[in-house]
Amino acid sequence: MMKGGFEVVHATLDMIQPHHEPLWDNFASSVAFPTSVNSVPRQTVENRCVNLERNELSEWVEQVTKQLIDDLPPEPETRPDHSSSLQDADTSTMVCDDSFGAPLLPAGDFSRPRKIRRSVLDCGAGEELQWSNNELGNVNNVSENKLNRLDEQGLSLITLLLECAVAISVDNLGEAHRMLLELTQMASPYAASCAERVVAYFAKAMSSRVINSWLGICSPLINYKTVHCAFQAFNNVSPFIKFAHFTSNQAILEAFHRRDRVHIIDLDIMQGLQWPALFHILATRIEGAPHVRMTGMGSSMELLVETGKQLSNFAKRLGMSFEFHPIAKKFGEIDISMIQLRRGETLAVHWLQHSLYDATGPDWKTLRLFEQLGPRVITLVEQDLSHGGVFLDRFVGSLHYYSTMFDSLGAYLLADDPNRHRIEHCLLYREINNILAIGGPARSGEDKFKHWRSELSRSNCFVQLPMSSNSMAQAQLILNMFPPAHGYSLVQGDGTLRLGWKDTSLFTASAWTSSHAFR
Repeated sequence: MMKGGFEVVHATLDMIQPHHEPLWDNFASSVAFPTSVNSVPRQTVENRCVNLERNELSEWVEQVTKQLIDDLPPEPETRPDHSSSLQDADTSTMVCDDSFGAPLLPAGDFSRPRKIRRSVLDCGAGEELQWSNNELGNVNNVSENKLNRLDEQGLSLITLLLECAVAISVDNLGEAHRMLLELTQMASPYAASCAERVVAYFAKAMSSRVINSWLGICSPLINYKTVHCAFQAFNNVSPFIKFAHFTSNQAILEAFHRRDRVHIIDLDIMQGLQWPALFHILATRIEGAPHVRMTGMGSSMELLVETGKQLSNFAKRLGMSFEFHPIAKKFGEIDISMIQLRRGETLAVHWLQHSLYDATGPDWKTLRLFEQLGPRVITLVEQDLSHGGVFLDRFVGSLHYYSTMFDSLGAYLLADDPNRHRIEHCLLYREINNILAIGGPARSGEDKFKHWRSELSRSNCFVQLPMSSNSMAQAQLILNMFPPAHGYSLVQGDGTLRLGWKDTSLFTASAWTSSHAFR
């Protein structure tokens, strides 16, 4: 086992404890690994059992969507979409109101979708889901005790939401609009019920979808500072981001063993939250600190420069030689010459995937650039959620995925917690909106890979590096900070690490190396 394997965790655990002071001030302070879960707010611990009994939404959604649809056209999205530029929320030119209200569409007397024949859909997680329209409101297959825990209004809202998705998938936009009027009036993102909160955000995203389909207009611009603040809040209250950071850092640390010149490319660096942890351990290596060069990708040069300054200041305090190179472009849209490769450097590429916006551009171009770079290690953290396929595929997969995410937040945070609303509104809703209202092959003109792990394994240019026992141990240490009743699950298999909520996998971490890296 590599020496100092656990030091990545022990060196920076103020990143794990909740932050209330300015972000970068934390990294200058001394750190120690907590040995208990006392950092969990007392009020949250006292209420979590009550919340857990009520948070059965994701289980209900999974069972109901196993009875899905009938009579849909084979390719509902092959029609002209008027929105070839709708792939990215960050490239649009129209700013929409963030308030919750009815969709701005003309009302009419429309009828519900008629008879629908049974078909099979891929939900994006590799499962085949079946559901017939006649059985849409039938919840007899769900155990009575689960139904008793979910309020009746929440169930009726979810059922109406599913009917609305069917209407959108067959281009019955008028009927979809009528149902969305009901949903937006009945569901609130501030409700105590997870079901109602999920419906509120899905209804808003689907309203945008209907507007975009009718008028061909774009979706809202993203305020990246707001997103980054919400991302930090998510990092403070949930293990998912910490899991991504620490498992990736461990794989990069192992790839940099005894290397004195290293180069890290972060495909969407944001605030650079994960890198002080790695810098600290690199600066204290027995063989001495390497020279570290970092290329940070992102959409805003202003934010990239600020992140670079903060990382440079932190590296300077550690006495570590450091360079930062910002590139305000998508990775898949640049030429390899922009990376400024240098002879003798060991190269690592890190990609924490999300659905907030398209951070990398066309997948096939991103893969080609990976092949050209030939990195020593690629650390990949994927959401277990497919962005491809027709609208109904994306709807079913995202409803199950985000119901699970809302459940996990509801078990830890109270309904009126401002951080919970910030995370749900600024992160989860934006992802839902990007998947349902903006994304999709017919809209973007580009097919997205279902799973990057599969694409890398099929390529002759890459070999998987099994996640080490140190990575597993660190992930378990992070989960130990959350009371066991919270329901987080960690699974190691097929060379990967998977973190989920109860029986649903949400994030998968893997590491890869170029087949030419060791020649």
